[in-house]
Amino acid sequence: MTREEIVTTINTVFEESFEIEPERLVPDANIFLDLGLDSLDTVDLVVAIQKKFGVQIRDDERVRSIRTLGDVYQFIEVIYNEKKA
Repeated sequence: MTREEIVTTINTVFEESFEIEPERLVPDANIFLDLGLDSLDTVDLVVAIQKKFGVQIRDDERVRSIRTLGDVYQFIEVIYNEKKA
């Protein structure tokens, strides 16, 4: 899966699960401040991403450093590529 496919898939999760307009889904958007997610939303986000990409991220400590949408893209790209290896 390419980076572009990862970005498209993650953006679709945000659009469908949280009803966020596509124009707001920019890499430097803060998930909490700019996109309005709260702690319960992040649980839903983790579940949706795990299903879409077939990865397990719940127990990964790196998830704690995610703040922006770009961080999500990068994290999933790394996790997805680790799974493939």
